[in-house]
Amino acid sequence: MKKPPMKLPMIRMNNSTRALRMRLIQLALVALVVGGFTPPGGALSGPGAIVQDPLPDGVTLQQVDGGPDFYGRFSPTLPGSNTFFPLGVWFESVLTSADVDQDRSAGLNMYVQLTEDSDPGLIRAQGLHALPSSTSPAASGYLLSDEVDMWAGAGSNIWTGHGQGEGEICTPPGSGCGFTVQEALSAKLPSRALKYANYGKGVTFQIKNPEAARFVNTYQDVVSADNYWFTDPYICSWVEGGAVFAAGRDLTDAECRTAAHYGWTVDRVRSLVQPQGSKPVWAFVEVGHPFSEQDSLTITAPQIRAAVWSSIIHGARGIVYFNHNFGGPCVSQHVLREDCGAAVRPTVTAVNQQITGLAPVLNSPSVRGLVTASGGGVDLSVKAHDGHFYVLAASTSAGRQQISFSVACGSPLTAQVLDENRAIPISANSFTDTFEDSNSVHIYQLNGGNTCGLGLE
Repeated sequence: MKKPPMKLPMIRMNNSTRALRMRLIQLALVALVVGGFTPPGGALSGPGAIVQDPLPDGVTLQQVDGGPDFYGRFSPTLPGSNTFFPLGVWFESVLTSADVDQDRSAGLNMYVQLTEDSDPGLIRAQGLHALPSSTSPAASGYLLSDEVDMWAGAGSNIWTGHGQGEGEICTPPGSGCGFTVQEALSAKLPSRALKYANYGKGVTFQIKNPEAARFVNTYQDVVSADNYWFTDPYICSWVEGGAVFAAGRDLTDAECRTAAHYGWTVDRVRSLVQPQGSKPVWAFVEVGHPFSEQDSLTITAPQIRAAVWSSIIHGARGIVYFNHNFGGPCVSQHVLREDCGAAVRPTVTAVNQQITGLAPVLNSPSVRGLVTASGGGVDLSVKAHDGHFYVLAASTSAGRQQISFSVACGSPLTAQVLDENRAIPISANSFTDTFEDSNSVHIYQLNGGNTCGLGLE
């Protein structure tokens, strides 16, 4: 026989008891906010609600390029989840599951172009993604072409079918047929498939804006351009980097070889996209010694990290690593797998792990006008996710500098410096941090306070 439920005595509260209870609730809420927890939505309703600062003029939310559901428009395609941020390797071979395991352990989740003997089915079975240039039932999309702006030029003349180094490319000889090439290659791929193309110095430096924009907007769904600012022996010349940053003179190495210029390359491509922000732009970053010339350079681990984050801060929605050494002391086609990459692999792995952990943040809207910096040179981007603001900041100056950040609203209490085991107090909506050199990058999660009524989730 079941016992009847026990009746609990009713506690009658007078006005002073009710006031005490409300005060305890408020104190508990403050303790949660100080501890770095902000309830979903950035505010609570009812008694004890967090007071929201008014949203200042000029502070706006901007959605990521292509929108959060971009990849869902295509088939086959990449994952549309906000936990996926494309981190690819260029022109690898995948012959065994051990190859995939090794690349996955470096934080990679995608292959862009594959050797002919690679097995895309093996990649898919292992949970990674492939964008080959030839059709496969295991593809997650396709590479349309690489640097066609350079080897075929801008134009709609007849394409002979030849590629770079195979003979005359266009008819008449010396003319441009890159538009024809893209149309022909696109016609060979499934119509609804995600298509990606990478361009080169034609789009970024050499051809006129209308022609560059036609390449960027017409033939593929996702686009990038590769400028290797840390290693290219020609990019500092007066006709390339110097034409952009020095009114037509050669750049010095100090002026030229900076991570901030990888962000400029992303900006350049994004500036050509029409309608603005309508498709994702990815970034290329080298991980070794990609040129064979005697005066070419090898990228360092800190430079790789800085180049990747500069690209993301400037709006890149994916990263592709150029994984080949064509010169230097250790020639390799598999830098991140072989001993040639021993000095950079730990950093690439750590960067990829950090990006993957922050993928929901990076795939969330940017908050324009919320944070400003003073005291030196930094590029920054502010993201909004799950009741928090995140500040991504990268130095643009060679020397050590103290940067002060001012937050327009929200009254945050601390800036947690992610993956650095430290936090900075915020006073009067301002905090200061040190950037040691031009490769310095800090990522801050702003804790406490409120979300300016933006209703972030």
